[in-house]
Amino acid sequence: MKPTRNLSTPAAAGTGADTAAAPARTPAVPGQTAFLDAYPDYVDTTVLDRLRATEYRYLDDKNHLYLDYTGGGLPAEAQIKAHAQRVEGDCYGNPHSANPTSRASTELVEQARTAVLEFFNASPDEYTAVFTPNATGACHLVGEAYPFEPGTRFVQLADNHNSVNGIREFARSRGAQIDTIDLVPLELRAEEDEVRSSLGRPVPEALRPSRPDGDEVRSGLFAYPAQSNFTGVQHPLEWIDLAHSHGFDVLLDAAAYAPANRIDLARIKPDFMPVSWYKLFGYPTGLGCLVARREALARLRRPWFAGGTIRAVSVLGDWYQLMDGPAAFEDGTVNYLSIPDVEIGLRWLTAIGMETVRTRVRCLTGWLLDHLSEARHSNGTPLVRIYGPTTTEARGGTVAFNFLDPSGRVVDERAVARDAARANISLRTGCFCNPGAGEAAFGLHRDDLRRPGLPAAATLDEVLAAIGMPTAGAIRISVGLVSTLEDVSRFLEFALSTYLDRFPDTEGLPPRLSC
Repeated sequence: MKPTRNLSTPAAAGTGADTAAAPARTPAVPGQTAFLDAYPDYVDTTVLDRLRATEYRYLDDKNHLYLDYTGGGLPAEAQIKAHAQRVEGDCYGNPHSANPTSRASTELVEQARTAVLEFFNASPDEYTAVFTPNATGACHLVGEAYPFEPGTRFVQLADNHNSVNGIREFARSRGAQIDTIDLVPLELRAEEDEVRSSLGRPVPEALRPSRPDGDEVRSGLFAYPAQSNFTGVQHPLEWIDLAHSHGFDVLLDAAAYAPANRIDLARIKPDFMPVSWYKLFGYPTGLGCLVARREALARLRRPWFAGGTIRAVSVLGDWYQLMDGPAAFEDGTVNYLSIPDVEIGLRWLTAIGMETVRTRVRCLTGWLLDHLSEARHSNGTPLVRIYGPTTTEARGGTVAFNFLDPSGRVVDERAVARDAARANISLRTGCFCNPGAGEAAFGLHRDDLRRPGLPAAATLDEVLAAIGMPTAGAIRISVGLVSTLEDVSRFLEFALSTYLDRFPDTEGLPPRLSC
């Protein structure tokens, strides 16, 4: 049985004629001329306006203003149709067999694995791809299996997502040293000297692990995001080589970076790179990947085995033998009906061009930052407080901020979530699973957060009061693949009409249950 292939692209997705016929969605919006003067490269991205009008028409049909691309991308109609056509057109079974339907699924899964490596320009001799439920699942695989021990170190950037922060608990439980590199106001980046100092800090000789068999002893694991999911800051990829020079393996969290930026693994060499596919192209959800160097993957020691991961096992003999490569890490039956959709999504993005997406995101982000930074109440006080850089240099399409009332007080983020929902605007509020960046943004210090009793406080509001936080987090808006100038203009109009020279109503807001 030959697997059905439907490699839809913007030009060949059953929508090519519609796309060619549809005019670019560039009706005049306030400030359009000034925008194009400031960001002339935007005109090179008009293919995205045509796709918005055809493949993502549900946004405008339902009057959605979607500004949460860091939380999740959006699917094209062609992607959904490709999935339905494949599943309706053939029969696919559990890959753990040699029957015809199993072989059909296995071939498509392996095609998708190859497509992942091709998309990131990774040699299959050096890298492999392990399918996981999401980027969090990829981080968990590394954390639970990394050979932490006394004398090794887990060095983390304070800007990590909680899925990376959680690795510290695996490191702690096995006696590894934990070091955190702080962020520096106002741009909330790390100082280069601090990164170098932390990675170069020697482990005391008495704690240094030894290998009688002569195996290489690694310094530990260095983990950081290519792009912050809180501020949009893009951290230097050159840190990978720096960490390698000090004997560290590197986990590069690419979940927020990959949707709008090219990653070339022939040039940069992280040992582990987690991604979530829905963040790149919206569909399928529930699928991610751990792209890993084969030699680094071989150093991991899984604490258990499961169906699908073993070559042989005995209950009576009390032994087992793991599979080689990615199969040893893909627990149970992989999502064989959806994994082929990853290849469809990657081909979709490739046909559009990552440079096109990056240019659009940069232009719209710059315009947002320009106008939010300039907005002032009538008394001259700023309308917003932006966390992170206020230019497009070394940053992505994520903007974190708080609205301020005319007296300079932070507007409760729950009121903003309520007001935005009423306007049919999808944005995010809170700490976005990145407490380190939030703590740096609000100027908190270690002493503030290590007071006795804090973790056991009855409610989140009590915790906030104890540490002196004015609110529970920031507002986050993020632009992406099919964001438009109209989207940005609509948000700016909402911001000015709702919060400029106003004291928003904060009565009746729900209690905070979590960050």
